[in-house]
Amino acid sequence: MFKHAALTIILERLIQKVQPFMVLDTHAGVGLYDLSSDEANRTGEKEYGVGRMFGKPLASAPAYAKLLGDLNRDGLRTYPGSPEIIRNMLRNGDRLVACELHPEDGELLQKRYRRDRRVTVQLRDGYEVVGALLPPPERRGLVFIDPPFEQKDETKHLANVLRKGAKKWATGIFLVWYPIKDSTIGDAVAKAAVSAGFNKILRAEFAPFLRDGARLAGSGFVICNTPWTVDDRLRNLCHELTPLLGGANTTWSVEWLTGRN
Repeated sequence: MFKHAALTIILERLIQKVQPFMVLDTHAGVGLYDLSSDEANRTGEKEYGVGRMFGKPLASAPAYAKLLGDLNRDGLRTYPGSPEIIRNMLRNGDRLVACELHPEDGELLQKRYRRDRRVTVQLRDGYEVVGALLPPPERRGLVFIDPPFEQKDETKHLANVLRKGAKKWATGIFLVWYPIKDSTIGDAVAKAAVSAGFNKILRAEFAPFLRDGARLAGSGFVICNTPWTVDDRLRNLCHELTPLLGGANTTWSVEWLTGRN
C-alpha cells in the first residue's frame, strides 16, 4: 500500500508536463486482486492494510485514495496492483509496458488490457526488458521494479539491472521496492542504487510492525532521479498513514542518499 501510494505521487509529477512518458513495470502481476480471496485473508492485506484507510481522505496521495474509491463504490472488495494504478493515470499518448513472467498471470493481464492501446503486456523477464527497451522514445518516464524476493540472490539481480538501467537511461526515474524484516535487503538495494551512479537517490521506509528479523514489518523503496518535492510528499504520506496503520509501533524514514533536491 505504501509503495502504491508513492507510485501515484511520482506519476502525478510526470503528468504535470505535457510531454508523453512511458512506464515499465517489471513485475506486473495480474493487475487487480480480490480482497476476499484466501491469499488476501492469509496475509491480512485488507484487515491490517488498505481496509484501515479506505474511505478516509489522504491529502498526501489523493490519486491513490480516489482510485480505491472508484474501484470500490459498493464497499472494499478489490485492490489495484501497479499496472492498474498506472493505467488509470495514463493520458492519451502515455504508455505502459507491463512484464509478467508467470504464464497464467501474464495471460490474465493480456486479457484484462487487450483493448487499451496504451498498454503492452509482455510475457518475459522484466529485468531483461530493462536492457532491451530502454531508453524509450519518449525519453521521459519510470521503471517500477517490484520483485517478489523469492530468490536468495534477488539483490544481485537488482544491482545488475540498476547498473544496466543507469547506462541505458541515466535520466529515467527508477523505483525499486523491497520488504522490511530487518535492514539487510534495504541496505543492499540502497548500495546498489548508489553504486550504479544515479543522481538524486531517495530511500523511504514505512514499517507499521516491529522489526524482528523474521516477520514482515513493512516495506521500503529506493527512488533514483527522484522528482522535485517527492520527498516532502512522502514524509506527509508517512505522517498520515502512521495513526491509520500502526500507531505507536510505527517507524518510518525518508532520507536522501545522494543529491538532495
